[in-house]
Amino acid sequence: MMASIQQVVFPFIVCLLHGFLICQGAITGGMLYAKESESREVKELNGLWNFRADKSSARDEGFTQKWFMQSLAKTGAVIDMPVPCSYNDVTQDRTLRDFVGWAWYDKEFIAPNSWGSTLNRVFLRFESAHYNTVVWVNSKQVVTHEGGHLPFEAEVTSLLNYGQENRITVAVNNTLTPDTLPPGTVTHKGDTKRYPPGYYVQNLQMDFFNYAGIQRPVKLYTTPLVYIDDITINTTISGSTGIVDFSIAHISGAVNVTVELFDAANQLIAKYSGAKGKLTVKNAKFWWPYTMSDTPAYLYKMKVNVSSSGVHDIYRLPVGIRTVKTTDKQFLINGQPFYLHGVNKHEDADIRGKGLDLPLVIKDFSLLKWLGANGFRTSHYPYAEEIMDLCDKLGIVVIDESPGVGIKTLENFDNTSLAHHIEVMTEMWRRDKNRPSVVMWSVANEPNSKASVAGPYFKPSMLMSCVSIHTMAGTLTQVI
Repeated sequence: MMASIQQVVFPFIVCLLHGFLICQGAITGGMLYAKESESREVKELNGLWNFRADKSSARDEGFTQKWFMQSLAKTGAVIDMPVPCSYNDVTQDRTLRDFVGWAWYDKEFIAPNSWGSTLNRVFLRFESAHYNTVVWVNSKQVVTHEGGHLPFEAEVTSLLNYGQENRITVAVNNTLTPDTLPPGTVTHKGDTKRYPPGYYVQNLQMDFFNYAGIQRPVKLYTTPLVYIDDITINTTISGSTGIVDFSIAHISGAVNVTVELFDAANQLIAKYSGAKGKLTVKNAKFWWPYTMSDTPAYLYKMKVNVSSSGVHDIYRLPVGIRTVKTTDKQFLINGQPFYLHGVNKHEDADIRGKGLDLPLVIKDFSLLKWLGANGFRTSHYPYAEEIMDLCDKLGIVVIDESPGVGIKTLENFDNTSLAHHIEVMTEMWRRDKNRPSVVMWSVANEPNSKASVAGPYFKPSMLMSCVSIHTMAGTLTQVI
């Protein structure tokens, strides 16, 4: 059923409607966007970092020589590398443009004295690095992450020297294997008459360039010891009334939780005490795509306050009240038929590659409106959160796609690949689950759906083994 519908309707496999509700298993904890509030501070670490590609034949000199133990500049030559940015096109070095293997970065920074309070936690967050990443703070390994396009973070409270210099070292590897997303292979050229010793080639199974590096912002942010770890919302509509169901996950013992909802004029319209409940909005203004309403993309603001023994953590989340449903013939937003007039996109641009560049992002949205497009698919990977924020704000509908592009060979369907695919889908859902703009999740782009192993791989009981399907409109019972 899945393959046939894919061939007739979409060139990619999608789960219709908004959301996956992750069950206990693969990934725990939230991944709220790092933003400032009365209780939180954010320090961006973007700018010029020291950089070196490990061009040793085995690409392992950085690990064997322990480059992370001191400044990169003390272990060899370095160049300046912008962050966020793909490193491939920044220089005139052809070997760097086509480099495959471990690339190393480091940067020194001052941790504010005020952050050293025993009442604070400090987290180091990467919005995206491609694809395998290892991070050290002051020579201590703090986190590893497999996969690109999605955020990861680690608590570094006890590792920082407050009021003094600190050093972050990052090793990132863009090698694609049969079990990465996207997958690929490496061919080693053993003919030393034609190739240098140790020469190998990265074979791509997707139709776009393999940009690499730290491609989205790097941030430090603080929270109190008692803090909001995650927020999950689900909206429904009854006549002119909007209902916002919510669940707040927090780190600490007994706490008081207050949830308030404000309209666009910052007027309080609903309030609830408790970590789980619902807010009712009479005569609600619904979130609409910009082609369906004269007042599209209406966003409320949810203010969550968690407190214990006089310590407060506050986080604000935009909320769009909308529903998504399907019939046999129609796709409905807020009960009205929606015609998706959209495009496929990429984040690529000259020089910066996939590096986040806000002027280019704004230009893209201007072009979308100029075309009359009301949506796009994030081909072929999850886009930056700043892009997704603009979709929520401007009423642009999104098909949120995983990096599952080029799944062609039998190896790409094995259990290791499946486990990683589930992890990636979980991370993507965790990041984007509350967005009104996201109305579909794309599991894969043009996989080899005719292969005998594709059916079991994409069968909901397999790929969604850590996922029960949940939507902004209710529970979804059918997956195509």
